[in-house]
Amino acid sequence: MTTDNAVRADPASAPLLDIDKASVMQGNRLILDRLTLRVNAGQHTAILGPNGSGKSTLVKLVARQLYPLARGDGRGQVRIFGRERWNVSALRGLLGIVSPAVQRDYTSDIPLEAFDAVISGFFAARGLGLDHRVTDGMRERAREALEQLDAGHLAGREMASLSTGEARRVLIARALVHRPRALLLDEPCAGLDLASRRRFLESLRALARNGTTLLLVTHHIEEILPEIDQVVLLRDGRVQHQGSKADTLADAALSETFGMPIHAQCRGEWYTAAVD
Repeated sequence: MTTDNAVRADPASAPLLDIDKASVMQGNRLILDRLTLRVNAGQHTAILGPNGSGKSTLVKLVARQLYPLARGDGRGQVRIFGRERWNVSALRGLLGIVSPAVQRDYTSDIPLEAFDAVISGFFAARGLGLDHRVTDGMRERAREALEQLDAGHLAGREMASLSTGEARRVLIARALVHRPRALLLDEPCAGLDLASRRRFLESLRALARNGTTLLLVTHHIEEILPEIDQVVLLRDGRVQHQGSKADTLADAALSETFGMPIHAQCRGEWYTAAVD
């Protein structure tokens, strides 16, 4: 529930993300520089850029882990599904977030069983506590979410014992128990080998085709799914280019963004790129 009636909006009709000239400082460094970005509901989008371009900071901004600098002109607002202010647990019901930082927390040495990790998504907790009342409906939904990611066989395993790809599937299943309208995936293929990456990407394609909007943050062009129809190129904390894959995954736009000559190719449904 929002605490400000002035920013109420219908999440079903509002843009997924609407950022208006937001700036973020870390120490004395400007990480996001008056960044403006709009992603419409239902619009699968990839956010691509080199290291240090502001991608991770943007994820934290959307996740409500960081907030933009206040501006007297009313700019700098970050609206998610039309609202600037959210109860974070309510937002997680609409926008699931999976990132390397989340995965490190769930695969630490503190024991946590995979099925419990998925169920705990209902309570916005790392695991299940004595005060958490788990219903049969929750258990059924958790099983469905794991099967949706081809991860049903991982129930009963400790999170710390899972491979990188297995743990990532469990955490996405955890986000899916709410049937969110969108998923924000930060470097979802980091640490995966070539075969595991392709299998994982095919799972994401199935989610996209079944109606879950994907917001994919990466610095690998090869991970941009065929279902993604919009690409945002970030450089130095600003949007360098935004548009269709044909326009953004082109030599000129990529070379400008990454600061060196890059040649991109479309092979079937997928794009590849190499430094000239």
